Amino acid sequence: MLISPKRRSHTLNSSAYVQLLDLAKYFGKVKALDGLTLDIAEGELVALLGPSGCGKTTALRALAGLQELDRGAMIVDGQDVTFQKASNRGMGMVFQAYSLFPHMTARENVEYGLRLRVHKTSGQKRKARSAELLELVGLSTHASHYPYQLSGGQQQRVALARAIAISPKVLLLDEPLSALDAKVRTQLREEIRRIQVELGTTTLFVTHDQEEALGIADRVGVMRNGQLEQIAAPAELYDRPKTAFVAEFVGLTNPIAGKVSGGSIEILGGVVKTLPGSITSGSGIALVRPESIDVVASKSGNATVFSASFLGATCRLTISMRDGARITAQLPSPDATGLGAGAGVNVSLLDIPVFVKAAG
Repeated sequence: MLISPKRRSHTLNSSAYVQLLDLAKYFGKVKALDGLTLDIAEGELVALLGPSGCGKTTALRALAGLQELDRGAMIVDGQDVTFQKASNRGMGMVFQAYSLFPHMTARENVEYGLRLRVHKTSGQKRKARSAELLELVGLSTHASHYPYQLSGGQQQRVALARAIAISPKVLLLDEPLSALDAKVRTQLREEIRRIQVELGTTTLFVTHDQEEALGIADRVGVMRNGQLEQIAAPAELYDRPKTAFVAEFVGLTNPIAGKVSGGSIEILGGVVKTLPGSITSGSGIALVRPESIDVVASKSGNATVFSASFLGATCRLTISMRDGARITAQLPSPDATGLGAGAGVNVSLLDIPVFVKAAG
């Protein structure tokens, strides 16, 4: 293993295929990365999620070799790549912009990486490899098309095929779906996941879209101010956030004031358990998911429906409580029948633990 002497103090994880160790990058007084440490297993797809400026793209660019670091080390497949040129790292990258060569056909774009990186690959083998990959991404009939003849989704599929043509050690995806419309974005997201699983390629996916991150990744890391707040499987991240930032950033929450004691909080006339990391006593704000709120029609209930939004399989209700506060509840659409604006309802909590932060 080739580790810089300056980095021998870092703890190495022999089971990790990719390790980002104490990465730091400063732009003046701005800390783009501030001690980021992350392990990625071989064949795993990890998504980095966070607000603009949190450092997720800087981390990806550093791993790609496109961004120099002020501190830290990067290990890939047992090798220290911290000081290696981007061209020597064996990374495949898909950008937000399609970045296809306009004067090349889809097949020629896919072959481009093979021409540069695999010098001994014959023209016949390159053609066979590009045909194989275009079929993998569903574009075998578009091999001779130029980028202007392809839709945005098709162009991004070509970009994906080009990235994986060289059999990269790590596939890097920098918000590759953000320029696409919602339906195409969902379809291509599923295709990326299918291809990643089929090839077993270790992948780092950067996005600001929560649905993308939760829907595609084995684990999701939430970043804030250049640091990793929490990384976990999507369901765990959503159901068991470890910080108030993660609870509020991922999904929707209702901030409801209550009294905390003995690992529980009293809110909405009931008592629910608090999650680890919550405050343990005093006045707190429970961050309650809309689907954790039970709503039943009742003329003499403790609340009134202010508005109802039909979302297909679910219905989202904005509810006015007697004290004037408004909360959001989300129910299966059949359960919300008749609960339109002005309907009287009784609101209570399901027995689901909540994260509680300090009031004020």
